[in-house]
Parts: sequence; C-alpha cells; structure tokens
Amino acid sequence: MKAILVILAAIAFSAASFGTLAKGNAENGKAKAAQVCAACHGADGNKPTGPDFPVLAGQHADYLKRTLLDYKTGKRNNPIMKGFAATLSSKDMDDLSAWFASQKSDLVSHR
Repeated sequence: MKAILVILAAIAFSAASFGTLAKGNAENGKAKAAQVCAACHGADGNKPTGPDFPVLAGQHADYLKRTLLDYKTGKRNNPIMKGFAATLSSKDMDDLSAWFASQKSDLVSHR
C-alpha cells in the first residue's frame, strides 16, 4: 500500500510540474488584452488589423505563453512585440494566454 501511495504522489508531482507554463485567469487576461493586444490582434484575437498580425484566438495557452517569453528574452525578434512583452509579468502572460486560448477561432479548420 505504501508503494502505491508513493507512486501516486510521484505521478501527481510530475503532472503538476508539466502544466506550469500557462495557467492564468482568462477574465483577467481579457482586461489586459483590451489595453494593448486588441489594437493589432482584435479584442478576442480574431481580427488582426494587418497581414503581419496573427490570429491568437484558439491557440494553445502554453504556445502563447512560450511565444511571449521568447519575445521578452529576445529569442524571437520583433521590436514591437519585444517592447510589449518586456512589460509583462509571468502572471500577465499566463492570463493573456488563458484568454486567447479560451476564444473560439474564426479560422476554418482543415483537420
């Protein structure tokens, strides 16, 4: 019985550590997105204002968080996004990622 409890604890610990990239509050993200992101990507991430701005709605939260981190650290090179990302905390990134991930994309899926 002890062995089973140890194994279950190890599984729970492992599962928790894998999900740490993006677990924000979508409603907080909505408010944050309205301040800056909406100008280029649209309020819900579906209405980019130009061809250089991607649709964010429906993207995976961990992908969005990683992308913001990469802009902040310079791993991805875009001066505009780097400037925005530089001001974001990890919690801000979690919240924004949760908001855009929770939105239904208007793009047609070909799956």
